[in-house]
Amino acid sequence: MAIIRCNKCALLAEHPDDFVGKNVACPKCGTPTPVYPALFFIEKLLDKYFAAQREVIRLTPATATAAPAPASEIAGIDLGNTDSLANELQHGPIYDWFHKKQIKVQANMRGVDTSGFFDEIAEAIGANLPVLKEVLERIRWSQQKEHASATISLERKSPEDAKAISTFCQQLYDFSFVAKCFHNKQENNVRLILQSAPTIRNFFNGEWLEWHALMTSLRHAKERGRRFSCARGLNLTLANGDPYEIDVFMLIDGSIPVCIECKSGEFRQNIDRYLALKKRLGLEGRQFVMCIAGLGDDNAKAFSAMYDLSFANERTLADKLNRLF
Repeated sequence: MAIIRCNKCALLAEHPDDFVGKNVACPKCGTPTPVYPALFFIEKLLDKYFAAQREVIRLTPATATAAPAPASEIAGIDLGNTDSLANELQHGPIYDWFHKKQIKVQANMRGVDTSGFFDEIAEAIGANLPVLKEVLERIRWSQQKEHASATISLERKSPEDAKAISTFCQQLYDFSFVAKCFHNKQENNVRLILQSAPTIRNFFNGEWLEWHALMTSLRHAKERGRRFSCARGLNLTLANGDPYEIDVFMLIDGSIPVCIECKSGEFRQNIDRYLALKKRLGLEGRQFVMCIAGLGDDNAKAFSAMYDLSFANERTLADKLNRLF
């Protein structure tokens, strides 16, 4: 059933779907009233609910402002399998931090829900990118070409690398990142039948690095017993209307902000934009980390010296965080 809501008498009632998009007379007062799809109406209600919830957090007196979860609570959480971070309250200190800078912010709750397998696969990639990079590239290329499968040759691979690739491909199948996985010993390759779900495509198109950066940050904070609030895929709107998205944002002990931008491809054309954002947020260069997949250590050091940003790769990100908290 569709929904009508009269703007004059506030009547809320169901109506046949055939009238969606049309105006009908309000059954109570007769005023012409639009008929909305039920899903559209529910989405609007949820938007208003979450907006009101964020406003409550913003208006809460400083003495009662939502604080990052105590280290004692975090210690009992399996960071690799929890949805306890995917709520408005956990994001509250982040909302408050940006509000003080007159920046509108919208968090993606699902971005920090680790109850799926995105974080496990991302950490596996981050731990062995030089070997697994070819698998990612083959999958991404096949997705872009709308191919149904991707084949990874194991020829000219060392026994150790071939085993690592085969094990990883099997893990992709076990966790449903691919629909099927065929180990062809005769032709010495692995053939993957791809999934077409947008979340899977986005993961292989670069989101894996965001998950890796998030998990690296969470584990680092937990190991050091630090309180934190975290977000992934944080949408910002500056006072002048300029939109930004922060891949990973951590607020340590309610006062130490850390921004991590993740790039698995070209990044140089965006440096000026990130420098502008860093300045607007009032961060030091070491607090704005550019995590570039596969970036050489020497290049990371050189870029950090050239720009007021902190460059790292998937392996050295933890070292950068260690200097911050």
